[in-house]
Amino acid sequence: MTTKKTTLKSVFLTGLLVLVPLAITLWVLGLVIGTMDQTLLLLPQSWQPERVVGFHLPGVGAVLTLAFIFIVGLLTQNFVGQKLVGWWDAVLRHIPVVGPLYTSVKQVSDTLLSSSGNAFRKALLIEYPRKGSYTIGFLTGIPGGDVLNHLDEDHVSVYVPTTPNPTSGFFLMMPKSEVVELDMTVDAALKYIVSMGVVAPAPSAPAPVAPARRPIEPPM
Repeated sequence: MTTKKTTLKSVFLTGLLVLVPLAITLWVLGLVIGTMDQTLLLLPQSWQPERVVGFHLPGVGAVLTLAFIFIVGLLTQNFVGQKLVGWWDAVLRHIPVVGPLYTSVKQVSDTLLSSSGNAFRKALLIEYPRKGSYTIGFLTGIPGGDVLNHLDEDHVSVYVPTTPNPTSGFFLMMPKSEVVELDMTVDAALKYIVSMGVVAPAPSAPAPVAPARRPIEPPM
């Protein structure tokens, strides 16, 4: 009887291991596609696909949104498009309230999405939230402004994501000497964080007895 229960439990867990990742993946895709479909509400009623074909077509908004992004990127790569974008940026920057907000968002997006940017290019091991406890963070740059006048030594800016949702987290400014650069890709570090340490990255070399503190080269 015990053997039969063990077998049933094993079969059930095997089914869960197959279906849970698939269900979560489909749920996330459905959420993303559903959100992108909401962009169809920006179109006039007479232009909406439901009015044209007579029934709801899921995913049309996602396809149109991706196509629009691709077309905008294609048009802004030439000389005329770059001039128009520069003119548009200049106009928005001079609008009260909108200008500072647009400038801040653009700086963040340029840093995160630019292929030449250095944000989130390095995974770090830091001692947080207390001494003797370690977690993984990501190098985002170096402190600037008046903050530098109150720091005694070289510091780096670090983003520490929460688990299992890495979109929220903490922004820390830490001494460069207390940060260890990991021989780990950002993707592998994110998987490690999201899985709550279950999916550990494969070691690239035998781990030393004590982690050597390599100096961090902050992005210029």
